[in-house]
Amino acid sequence: MSDVYIPGIKSRFNSEKLIEDLMRLERIPRDRVERNVENLQTQKSYWQEVGRRVTALRESARLLYSYQNPFNERIAHSADSSIISATATRDASEHEYRFTVKQTAQADRFLSNPVDERMRIEAGNYKFSVGEEEISINFRGGTLRDLVDALNRRSRDKIAASFIAVQSDTKSLLIESRLTGATNKLGFLDDAAALMSSIGMVEHVNDSRRDIPISGDTIRKNTSMPEEVTISDNVLEAPPQSSVSVHVGLGFPSDTPMVLRMETSTRVNASQVFEIPQPPPGPGVSTGSVTYGGITIQNDPSTAPLPVWTPPAPPRRIDDMAVINLTFSDGTKAKLPPISDSNNFQSREYRLSDIAQGRTIVSIDVENINTHRGISIRNISILDPDAMGGGLKPLNPVSGARDAIITMEGIEMTRPTNVITDLIPGLTLNVKEVSSVPVQLRVSADTEAIKDALISLVGNYNRLMAEVNILTRSDARLVDELSYLTPAEAEEMRSRLGVFSGDPTLNSFKSNLQRTVSAAYPTSLERDLALLSQIGIGTDMRNRGGSYDVSRLRGYLEIDEKTLDMALETKLLGVKQLFGFDTTGDLIADTGIAVNLDALSRPFVEMGGIIALKTNTIDSRISQDQRRIDTMERQLAAKENELKIQYGRMEAAYARMEQMTESLNNFNNQNNRNNR
Repeated sequence: MSDVYIPGIKSRFNSEKLIEDLMRLERIPRDRVERNVENLQTQKSYWQEVGRRVTALRESARLLYSYQNPFNERIAHSADSSIISATATRDASEHEYRFTVKQTAQADRFLSNPVDERMRIEAGNYKFSVGEEEISINFRGGTLRDLVDALNRRSRDKIAASFIAVQSDTKSLLIESRLTGATNKLGFLDDAAALMSSIGMVEHVNDSRRDIPISGDTIRKNTSMPEEVTISDNVLEAPPQSSVSVHVGLGFPSDTPMVLRMETSTRVNASQVFEIPQPPPGPGVSTGSVTYGGITIQNDPSTAPLPVWTPPAPPRRIDDMAVINLTFSDGTKAKLPPISDSNNFQSREYRLSDIAQGRTIVSIDVENINTHRGISIRNISILDPDAMGGGLKPLNPVSGARDAIITMEGIEMTRPTNVITDLIPGLTLNVKEVSSVPVQLRVSADTEAIKDALISLVGNYNRLMAEVNILTRSDARLVDELSYLTPAEAEEMRSRLGVFSGDPTLNSFKSNLQRTVSAAYPTSLERDLALLSQIGIGTDMRNRGGSYDVSRLRGYLEIDEKTLDMALETKLLGVKQLFGFDTTGDLIADTGIAVNLDALSRPFVEMGGIIALKTNTIDSRISQDQRRIDTMERQLAAKENELKIQYGRMEAAYARMEQMTESLNNFNNQNNRNNR
């Protein structure tokens, strides 16, 4: 049975192997074209990698001379960042400032007596306020915790409430305003006022606020030219060399919590012009004349001697900011702390317990002895600073609402927040702590950002140069010199060696790159700065004058960090112009290393550029070869099918011959038996 041939199950002549051997020979042309397609695809990936490297270099170059170049970045350095810090934008000017923080801005924070957060609260209308804004809660009744949760939901950005474990076994309710500033006081109205009073957060007090009016009835002008002192809309204006008093007539105990509050502003005439007397004209003497026959003869002028004219010295300039005094009923006076120059009204506050000491204040005197500074005062009042309005006063204030007060170069100013953005263009100040001495704040160029951009340019340049070197040369040392490659990357790089060794485009591009970074460029510091190497960037910078090292002569750039730091510190404008300089005055950089690198790279990576042409050409060749492969596949399939048919016929013919042979043998055997 082992010799029985079953078509489709067993081949008597091993036809499958014979057909496969024949087809292997037939597939050789197709396999050759497939390998060519693989090579073309590999070359395409190499060109794409070159394109990515060129794009990275171009972007690094464009960054150094575009509108967003790092040379315009600014950074703020504070001598004591725990007192005041700042962040600068590109709009900030390079300058040094001196700030003194007299007061930080705070928000109201009130603490209650120990309470049970589960205590029942009656239904009602509970109103809370921050400055001019009110938050109203129609509470249906529940626990104190329920009311606190409702308040937090309704006023997330205005008020916050929480329970604080002041002691281990008790809790107190803390309510705080989320807005700082003297105008953003926390208040309680209607049922909220009664509730906060019942839990010991506030108490009812008499409203002792007194507003001092500024009018003709309360003002006494003490100057020789009273018409120069003016009153308009409750604003008192005292010009230079004037004196005026505002009647008060109020007395307070020595331990009073009251404060005197007012707003002041100044108007400085820095170019004050004083009229200088002219010399006297001298005696007028008529010399006379005589006329005879149409001829007039004048007498000689008078020869009376006149004294030499010496003009008087201009009046001495007087600067005195301590211009406000308090006059008391016993005839004594107290000078208030000096004010500061400000074109805008600034709030001033003086604690009466430290100044009046129980004496009755008769008047507030403005004695403006300045020769070139006018003083304006408005909104004079005496009040309890802890009072909340509505006859309430906090019992346990953690902090009180107040403005930040800072001085810049001696000029005092207030802001309701510790983050000040409207003082200096492009500069955001962060006030943190009170300072006793001025803190220096310097706005300068962000040299670290510039340095990072230059390092990025050098890195992208070197990676591109390494890629071009490897693709155009077959020297294995090129890969060994790239110490930053991983073993896998180094092995992959070795497979690229010399792939485009005959390509003139890459060789020319490499030469142009080297010329671009080694050429001289015009700058405003041309005598001191014209070459990239003068700022510490160049070929073989770390081995100047040393031994010869061929690996440092491949066109790669190196950075001498010390020289670069010095150039950024002392020649920043020249460094900027070295990479991008406007020589025509049209505000567009037209020369420089970065400008030329961008121009050199653009033809490679722009739409329809060199890289696109290379890859498109390869894609066309791949498409042609792919069509050839498809044609060959069809031909091979037809050939294989034809061989199978032929070998199948041969097997069938051989099988029929065997059957005929067997039939003849059987016939002969039968005849032989019959003959016996």
